[in-house]
Amino acid sequence: MGFLKEFKEFAMKGNLVDIAVGFVMGAAFKEVVSSFTGGIVSPLIGLLFNSNFNDLKYVITEGTPNDAGEIVGEIAVLYGAFLTNVIDFIIVAFVMFLVVKGVNKMKKKEEPAPEPPKGPTQEELLAEIRDLLKK
Repeated sequence: MGFLKEFKEFAMKGNLVDIAVGFVMGAAFKEVVSSFTGGIVSPLIGLLFNSNFNDLKYVITEGTPNDAGEIVGEIAVLYGAFLTNVIDFIIVAFVMFLVVKGVNKMKKKEEPAPEPPKGPTQEELLAEIRDLLKK
């Protein structure tokens, strides 16, 4: 039973829960970005190439059609899909940069604590003792 209690304490720590929430939100945001690039950016870029941007590829070896009419045995470099993923990454990285920059700006700048007042030096104390002894 101690093991389960220890695991529960570990799982409920604030930082771990924050990381889990951030991970879920990041995954959801990635889906939004993917739909943005797939539905808006890729078609616009595809206009330049007169084809679907995600389907752009460099064929190394031509395939042959099978009985069902599907091309089999084709070897190709799918650079359109790669470029779409690079665009996704750049958008996500830029937004994360803006979020981190905003959070850092919102944090209160920690001012250094004022130094505690310094006491009298050893010479000042000795001079004070001397003056008190003279009286």
